[in-house]
Amino acid sequence: MKKILLLLAFGLLNFAPAIAQDVEVIKLADLNNLLKQPKEGVVLINFWATWCRPCIEEMPYFSKAQEEFADKGVKMYFVSLDDVEILESRVKPFVKKKKLNGTVLLLDETDQNAFINRVDPQWSGAIPTTIILAGKQRKLIEGKMEPQELKALLNKYTSVP
Repeated sequence: MKKILLLLAFGLLNFAPAIAQDVEVIKLADLNNLLKQPKEGVVLINFWATWCRPCIEEMPYFSKAQEEFADKGVKMYFVSLDDVEILESRVKPFVKKKKLNGTVLLLDETDQNAFINRVDPQWSGAIPTTIILAGKQRKLIEGKMEPQELKALLNKYTSVP
């Protein structure tokens, strides 16, 4: 019986990392690919950082929206602008604690001027910032979003043919 329990416990420990949220480090070229207009569905890209209070405050809204809109073809990406040096010590523990739904990425680019205009010429560089891509439409939202605003935008863009 003890052997069975040990095997079961060992199996669960080996399975745990597979269900944990991971953070992928990306470069500007990867981000550029992500920013291409989707052929179908809606892509939401949220730029944030662990030190940004408004970013943290809006995260539960995005997690709830991801659950609500997943069956409508909405894919969410959370792009951290934290330094790659704090990936293990701060970003990964933060993501695990917040239980974000969606894909979590960390942009490894130190020169903000190199990527801000490439993301969107209208973007001032402030965070949180969200970009919604749907068909040929693109929407940039700077600042913290409220739940009803996020839901209204996703309803609008999921109804776009």
